[in-house]
Amino acid sequence: MRTVKEHLWFMGIALEEAEKAYSEGEVPVGAVVVSPSGELLSQARNQKESNFNPCGHAEILALKSAGGELQNWRLEQCTIYATLEPCPMCLGAMVHSRVGQLVFGAYDTKGGALSLNYNLHSDGKLNHRFSVIGGIRHFQCSRLLSQFFREQRQNYQKFGNS
Repeated sequence: MRTVKEHLWFMGIALEEAEKAYSEGEVPVGAVVVSPSGELLSQARNQKESNFNPCGHAEILALKSAGGELQNWRLEQCTIYATLEPCPMCLGAMVHSRVGQLVFGAYDTKGGALSLNYNLHSDGKLNHRFSVIGGIRHFQCSRLLSQFFREQRQNYQKFGNS
């Protein structure tokens, strides 16, 4: 079991990835995967736009990279940190990769799997379940996302609506 201090630390690394995504014009979401012993296995950020990839979510990329690092797609007892509540696709990938825990920052009431009651992480019909902690560094994570989308709307109004 990780301490709150450790959760804050690893979410800080995920936030750094989100800030990189922001500077690249991507939706600012970052994710990291941490081994059971506390080793940082991977870190990633959204790359949907730059790679023209609908699956280019930070969580998917971090899971893939961690699997490569471990040479195993089973990420048992690993913790994934994401700056935004995962979508159903990402939550499903976490179930399939058998992570031990998800820790996320900002809640996503419009697209977040948990907010939409897609509780795949605790569904007894599936072969794997894991714990979830939400709201770690919520303010910082949501502020970055809000700023990004505010700028996107302003640019749309300024340039796209002429």
